[in-house]
Amino acid sequence: MKRALIIDDEPLARMVVREYLQEFPQIEVLQECGDGFEGLKAIQQYQPDLIFLDVQMPKINGFEMLELVDQQPAVIFTTAFDEYAIKAFEAHAVDYLLKPFNKDRFNKSIEKYLAQAPNAPSPKKTEELLETSNSPAQHERIVVKTGTKVKIIPVQDVIYLAADDDYVSVYTSEGSYLKNKTMNFFEQTLDPRYFVRVHRSYMIAIQQITRIDPYEKDAHLAILKSGAKIPVSKTGYVKLKQVLGI
Repeated sequence: MKRALIIDDEPLARMVVREYLQEFPQIEVLQECGDGFEGLKAIQQYQPDLIFLDVQMPKINGFEMLELVDQQPAVIFTTAFDEYAIKAFEAHAVDYLLKPFNKDRFNKSIEKYLAQAPNAPSPKKTEELLETSNSPAQHERIVVKTGTKVKIIPVQDVIYLAADDDYVSVYTSEGSYLKNKTMNFFEQTLDPRYFVRVHRSYMIAIQQITRIDPYEKDAHLAILKSGAKIPVSKTGYVKLKQVLGI
């Protein structure tokens, strides 16, 4: 028996999935969730084999929710996302149902999942998808998990970011938070008018800079309002001058 969750803020969409699943008695729906917070809690509680996940939801979206999951289940996305995102789903072998979907398309998706089991899920593929796909909300906020709690950090509260092994540390006036992402992801996601990657391991918020001091050969230090001193590489200095117009 495969255990599943339906995570979608639209009651009608959840009803359709549950109705279509009646033809697959080997899949048991443990719970329906109306947003990403409920979904994350249910995943932690039940450790399901499969989730049906909407992308565009209030509070936190489907991508943001998945980033917070430690043991990722198999995912079938149920989405009205645009064509660009759909190509990302296809490239990483994560199945999806483009709303509105019919019963035949749903059945093919389930059959594909069942054919992959027990090899499904593929967390690596899901991680690759999350690294290459983002939604408008992810340009405006960073969602992190602190213990059992979820914290939403508006990007205007970010002072700088620093690479930390397989994570990125997000520094704010309230403290630092670990995010399971790469610097490349943030470089692609954050608005380059306000954030600049000044070093392979550092990205800073432009408004936080008080001055830039020379430091060793071809290198500089960015002094921030918080007092932090961030190394600036030769390439990073060129980027900074372009953004600052100097």
